[in-house]
Amino acid sequence: ELPPSEFMQVADSTWLVLSVVSNGRVPSGCQATGVTKIARSVIAPLAEHHVSVLMLSTYQTDFILVRERDLPVVIHTLAGEFDIYKEENGECVPVTCVDMSNGFLKPKLAASPTLHPVQSPQTRFCILTVAPDTLPAIATMLIDVLFYSHSPPREAGAGSQDLDSITFFAFSLIEGYISIVMDAETQKRFPSNLLLTSSTGELWRMVRIGGQPLGFDECGIVAQIAEPLAAADISAYYISTFNFDHALVPEEGIAEVIELLQQRQESGR
Repeated sequence: ELPPSEFMQVADSTWLVLSVVSNGRVPSGCQATGVTKIARSVIAPLAEHHVSVLMLSTYQTDFILVRERDLPVVIHTLAGEFDIYKEENGECVPVTCVDMSNGFLKPKLAASPTLHPVQSPQTRFCILTVAPDTLPAIATMLIDVLFYSHSPPREAGAGSQDLDSITFFAFSLIEGYISIVMDAETQKRFPSNLLLTSSTGELWRMVRIGGQPLGFDECGIVAQIAEPLAAADISAYYISTFNFDHALVPEEGIAEVIELLQQRQESGR
């Protein structure tokens, strides 16, 4: 319904959403949450089969977006590990490999995915949610932050490995559930009694992936971050955007994360 505009750039692919729901088979000793929890079972296999994904973590769960044309490969890749359902008229209907076998091609082996540079700004972030019935109380502040409070983006050099700060605010409303990522200074502008977070109230640091816009054709970008963090049992909250990917990790673990990712980058050269 959005009117065409020379100012609006639209990716040419149609994407479908995969919602990964645990069915109890995850080991009870695994403490990692977010993208790292599904790194080995979903993200890495899709990367190995050359499926490009967009990742969207929310306060409640994680979503993976895949191109509609890649759906047969996605289903064949994940069917051995997951029970897969599609939504039809509001009902969940089981999907089998036979249903999606038409057009499935075994992917050709290719070189390892590019290892993109990572940057770690000093900004500290909060991951929050809001009860839907209290949203009107912060609507004016949300509009101000989303549309009027940001300065023009600064271009970081491709070789830059660290930023002083980064402007980042993410708001999602999915099936009635609200998720917000904002920096700690912006959080102070909102009524504290309306913003809900974990009982620990921990702060997060960001790792931005890519020294220049990533595009949508390359696969393995999320896996580049998720696999080493999963191996180290480090939680991560991951958001793909039109230009860059962003992983948020608990503040106390940022030094270990940067070291892990830099080692991975060095070994890939």
